[in-house]
Amino acid sequence: MIKDITIGQYFPGNSVIHRMDARIKIIMTAVFIVMLFAANSVWGLLVGIAFTILTFIISKIPGKLMLKSLKPIVPIIIFTAILNLLFIRTGKAYFEWKFLKITDEGVDTAVFMMIRIICLIVGTSLLTYTTSPIDLTDAIERLLSPLKKIKVPVHELAMMMTIALRFIPTLIEETDKIMSAQKARGADMETGSLIQKAKALIPVLIPLFVASFRHAEELALAMECRCYHGGEGRTRMKQLHMSIVDLYGSIFCVLFLAGVIVINIVV
Repeated sequence: MIKDITIGQYFPGNSVIHRMDARIKIIMTAVFIVMLFAANSVWGLLVGIAFTILTFIISKIPGKLMLKSLKPIVPIIIFTAILNLLFIRTGKAYFEWKFLKITDEGVDTAVFMMIRIICLIVGTSLLTYTTSPIDLTDAIERLLSPLKKIKVPVHELAMMMTIALRFIPTLIEETDKIMSAQKARGADMETGSLIQKAKALIPVLIPLFVASFRHAEELALAMECRCYHGGEGRTRMKQLHMSIVDLYGSIFCVLFLAGVIVINIVV
């Protein structure tokens, strides 16, 4: 399960989405999230699904990689669906027994939330799959640059967010190594009650925290050795430039959002 977590990974490629400006991709991701949760009907949700599928096809990301990113959130999706089924009690009852009651509104809401979460993970994963950490840092800093006028440390915030995102795969790999080492020493992490499984994770968490602090110290030392002083006077080897592709991508995204809004009004 640990190896299936792909958050923060970058998949190199030459697709249209890979070539888009990182700033536009961040804005499109925000618009996509609004699009998903603004849809209040089946037809509106279908528009969001169509947008997700089209962008996934255009990005040329392997389907296996996307399925791998969805695998860890399956328990969350199931848990969310069960909560909606059991706690939404309005509407026509499909099943009723003692305190349990499943209604048509509960089923509809559960299905809607499951589809939204899946589309949300797929759509937002494309941002990190198609954008390098350096471009992501520069894009976040540029988008937040107006906050510099009120003395907000924009560059430092962007750097921290990107470093955190960048080190997710590293920490996942470190966790997998530690768990393999503990299992080789006879640790049992797969059997027993929930409390026993939680206790079995303690020998994993302690060395993981130590390794995290070690990575942080090594990174800080490397940045100091390279005379890093934040965003002051910093130059960039690769400049962000918008092109006609970004214009078409923005129009493409806005049209889908407009489609959801129109459907909400008409239906």
